[in-house]
Amino acid sequence: MGAHDADLKKELSATLQARRELGEDYESALVDSFLEKVDQRIDGSVERRVRRQLAEQQMVVARDSRGPKSTDTFGERFGFAIVSLVLAIPLSAIGGGVSGLPGLLVAWGGIVGVNAFQAARSSAWLFGRHKRSGQDSDWES
Repeated sequence: MGAHDADLKKELSATLQARRELGEDYESALVDSFLEKVDQRIDGSVERRVRRQLAEQQMVVARDSRGPKSTDTFGERFGFAIVSLVLAIPLSAIGGGVSGLPGLLVAWGGIVGVNAFQAARSSAWLFGRHKRSGQDSDWES
């Protein structure tokens, strides 16, 4: 039981005690007063929750407005190219040793395909990730 519940319980007890002392003539005024206090407590709680949710949404919007960090740096592209060339040596040896020229062509086709995909992924226009002029989102017309 929280402090707010204890306070509300005390208010109810005080209202019931006042009703006993004052009689039925003041019952509706006492009930209205108690309900007003409950209503204020609910309004305060809802207001805090709404403020908290708005603050959380603003944080999400602020994080998203900074945009995702670009993963298309020169170092990453260069590193990917180096790794694919290093791995090309054993792949070529395995493909050529097992199947001859067709195996070698398949190995290099895969290497070229992976590198082409990596290069295309870093080009936003190729996958349609560029913004359309005059529109910030799909919801706007």
